Amino acid sequence: MRKSVIQMNFEKKIIDRLNGKPLEVMEYIISDKEIQILQDYANVVSIKRLGYNDHGPVHMRKAALNAILMFDLLEQAGIKLNLEKEHIGTAEDSKIAILVAAMIHDIGMTISRQGHEFMSVNLAIPIINRILEQFYHSDISKKVIMKSLIIECIFGHMATHAIHSLEAGLVLIGDGCDMEQGRSRISTILSERPRVGDIHRYSSTGIERVNIIKGEKRPIQIRVDMSESVGFFQVEEVLFPKISFSPVKKYIELYAGVKGKELKRYL
Repeated sequence: MRKSVIQMNFEKKIIDRLNGKPLEVMEYIISDKEIQILQDYANVVSIKRLGYNDHGPVHMRKAALNAILMFDLLEQAGIKLNLEKEHIGTAEDSKIAILVAAMIHDIGMTISRQGHEFMSVNLAIPIINRILEQFYHSDISKKVIMKSLIIECIFGHMATHAIHSLEAGLVLIGDGCDMEQGRSRISTILSERPRVGDIHRYSSTGIERVNIIKGEKRPIQIRVDMSESVGFFQVEEVLFPKISFSPVKKYIELYAGVKGKELKRYL
């Protein structure tokens, strides 16, 4: 299957922020045919069958980029993630776990929307094993720990079950930050009658840009710029609950507002 220009642009943005083993892992993922087919098929189910929004290759790359942007801001602020803080891994290991999880977190959408995070885990396990064997083949301890952490990141991305690592918290929020109008464009065009997910699709058309930048008093600032107030639904019903559920919450400032009007501060 051919990659879209948008998909390749996001791959480049991620790659430009990586070096060393995380870069090698990312290059492995984007060249893997099984992963690409699962990502593409996730969108067939999500958009064409369910009339829902993007859960495919572009979305998973945007979620990965968002998580890596926040990872870098935490690192710049001297914040250690769990693997490094608990002396069971390195910052590089954490970045790899986040990348792998974010890039396959929605492959369960190939089966169903309901409970898709757990279906993603089932489909992901052989892929995770393959990646870890490739890059951690001689380190059984790292393979076991990384596998568990990646699975936590995947099953935790819906904020339906408690997560306890900063790594999983970044994947959760990275996923939630993908709510710009482009995510709902195709499903809105194709829609001919009201379907499940309409409120998510139409409210996201009011979101122009989600900015992840250095915060003023906390390491990360997330600012949501809107063209119309319907976008507040996305912030208050999707993004804010995910941030509140995340172990990363204490490091985040959240602002949202319609252009030309005063921003509302949530955190």
